[in-house]
Amino acid sequence: MCVLTHDEIIREIQEGRIAIDPYDEAMVGPGSVDLHLGDEIRVFKRESAPFVVDDQPDYEAVTERLPIDGQFVLEPGATIHGLTRERIRLPGNICGWLEGRSRFARLGLMIHVTAGFIQPGIDNHQVLELSNTSREPLALRAGLRLCQFIFERTEGHAVYEGIFKDQASV
Repeated sequence: MCVLTHDEIIREIQEGRIAIDPYDEAMVGPGSVDLHLGDEIRVFKRESAPFVVDDQPDYEAVTERLPIDGQFVLEPGATIHGLTRERIRLPGNICGWLEGRSRFARLGLMIHVTAGFIQPGIDNHQVLELSNTSREPLALRAGLRLCQFIFERTEGHAVYEGIFKDQASV
C-alpha cells in the first residue's frame, strides 16, 4: 500500500477514478486534499437518562440535526458530527484517511475521534467527529477548510457496502 502524492492524486481525478464534488485543484497538497466543513451538524440532545451503547446504537435517537447559521460554538468537552462539503468517490483499489489540520489541533479541535479510516469504493460525504479538547469555546463556520483526505492504494479490490455507504447528511 502507498500514499498518493500530488501528481498522482490529480492524475486519478483527471482519469475519473477518484471523484471529488465540488473539486478545486488548489486544495490538492503534496500528499492530500483539503476538505471543508459542510453547512449542517448533528449535536447531542440534552437527555436525563443514560443512553445505552450497544452494537447497533441509534445515534439519531439522542442527537438532532442543525444548520450552521453563521457559526456554531463548540463548547469545551463537547463532541458533534459535521459533514464534509465535498462528496468523495473512490475506486475499489483506493482507500483513505481523514485527518485534521495541525493549525486546528493546536487550538484543541479534534477532527475525528475514532473513525479516520475511509473504506475503498466509497461514494459519499465524510462525517467529521468534531471534539473540543481545549478550555475555550471554538466557533466553527460552514465552508471552513477543516481537514485533509489522504489517499492510499490498496492490495486487492473491495467496495464498502456498510450502513453509511449513502451518507449525504449528518
